[in-house]
Amino acid sequence: MITRYQSSSKIRRLGLALVLQATFLGTLAFSNQLQTATAQTTAGNRPLTIRSDIQEYDSKNQVITARGNVQMLYPARQIQATATQAQYFSKERRIDFSGNVYILQQGGNSMRAEKVTYLIDEGRFVALPQSSRQVESIYMVEDSELNAGDTTPAPKTPVFKPAN
Repeated sequence: MITRYQSSSKIRRLGLALVLQATFLGTLAFSNQLQTATAQTTAGNRPLTIRSDIQEYDSKNQVITARGNVQMLYPARQIQATATQAQYFSKERRIDFSGNVYILQQGGNSMRAEKVTYLIDEGRFVALPQSSRQVESIYMVEDSELNAGDTTPAPKTPVFKPAN
């Protein structure tokens, strides 16, 4: 992996733009201290925007690394994400998020974890917690009994008391 201090032909920083020859990711645009990577919109492609404090591009492996206050917007799939770091692997069509990851989908579904891998083609998230912790997911579940026009509340879950 290259660093931001290596060859300026491989990395463009603040105030410059770099057109990437990747199927999904198209243009890097930088403004002020916030750096943004946005996919070009062409037939079959949908924009995915990643904003962060620092971004690096490894042209050999076609990997973009975004660090610091990472924000991802993927309107086509109604997904927003925040993390400390994100790596977009354009060949594998995968995004690895790490550091206090929060994923939010329209409708209220959300996930919190230390590390999350988003498999773009499968539309699937794989989440891992910090050691000795757990992943948290919140899903908005429609209660079919309430939506059928019945105003009767759903039955209560029984409470089990331990035996003495």
